[in-house]
Amino acid sequence: MENYSNQLDNVFQALADPTRRAVLGQLGQGPASISDLAAPFDMALPSFMKHIRFLEESGLIRTHKKGRVRTCVLERARFSMMEDWLAEQRAIWEARTDRLEQLVLAKEEFLRAKEGEKGR
Repeated sequence: MENYSNQLDNVFQALADPTRRAVLGQLGQGPASISDLAAPFDMALPSFMKHIRFLEESGLIRTHKKGRVRTCVLERARFSMMEDWLAEQRAIWEARTDRLEQLVLAKEEFLRAKEGEKGR
């Protein structure tokens, strides 16, 4: 469980940065070279590489080198882990809001019944 928690922490920390989110968005369209990924950003390549390393260490991307070109691809299994966690959280909160709705409706029904008794 601790390892799962650390993995989620790393994923959400990676997603906290707009540059890294933009890179993931680009990779959602398919594999890309680091130079293609870096092109839209106004930063030095060593700075951009820190983002790539962070994404790779968090498990969101995988890189491989062929000749002089390093290509990045999404690591979809990590996204599945995150989706599973989010689905668990959604189920918890939906159950809570359903119970709250039931409570509010019961209270409204009780108050209507009480008003009806006063009218007699």
